[in-house]
Amino acid sequence: MEIPFEPLVLGFKINIHLILEYLAFFLAFRYYLYLRKRKTDSITASNRLSIILGAALGALIGSRVIGLLENPTIKFSLENFIQILNTKTIMGGLFGGLLGVELAKNIIGEKQSSGDLFVFPIILGIFIGRIGCFLSGVNEFTYGKETTSAFGMDLGDGLMRHPTSLYELIFLIILFFVLKKIQKKVLLKNGDLFKIFMLSYFGFRFFIEFLKPNVFYVFGLSSIQILCVICWLYYSKFIIQKLKNAY
Repeated sequence: MEIPFEPLVLGFKINIHLILEYLAFFLAFRYYLYLRKRKTDSITASNRLSIILGAALGALIGSRVIGLLENPTIKFSLENFIQILNTKTIMGGLFGGLLGVELAKNIIGEKQSSGDLFVFPIILGIFIGRIGCFLSGVNEFTYGKETTSAFGMDLGDGLMRHPTSLYELIFLIILFFVLKKIQKKVLLKNGDLFKIFMLSYFGFRFFIEFLKPNVFYVFGLSSIQILCVICWLYYSKFIIQKLKNAY
């Protein structure tokens, strides 16, 4: 199988990344509904719907804004404007969704933490989406820098590059089972599992960005890495509290 993987159906090239992206949304939501049925939800159905809508709107805006900030020097034109509208990143989606949820909860007066039910569906969705990124090779800006290491792969441009999407797939598998074990073995407060997921995933993405050929930096960090730092600062109170408890 060659990468980029572009199967032909009735003479037309299929955008495998787009198909897997839609599949990720569908399966992640079905998984969320399955988990919600198996667990007593302290949040009412109407409030949960408001939270989901807040998450969706926040994710939509956040994914586009951070996607734009990855290359803010782009010249304005109709073609580039359309490209900007189509540019998105899961990092912006996650953090934007987080802010959207908090805003929705403030509006409806919901005090309960709501993120734990979303953790494993989010991991599943990202995992499926990353398969699409890997199969798309250099057609998607998720590939790594050139490398002479044994991990290098030809992702479609004839150069040996870090398959960063493949690295992320391995990380997500490990994270899924680690969080499952933590959920079973450790007594967590409501909402703690989601915070651990966010800190873990954003921490991973901070370091993996050093293997990507980013073109725009501030203080030596890419836009994604700056967002990772912001996320860690956002949860700084949680981190400090856990460190104190461990001490």
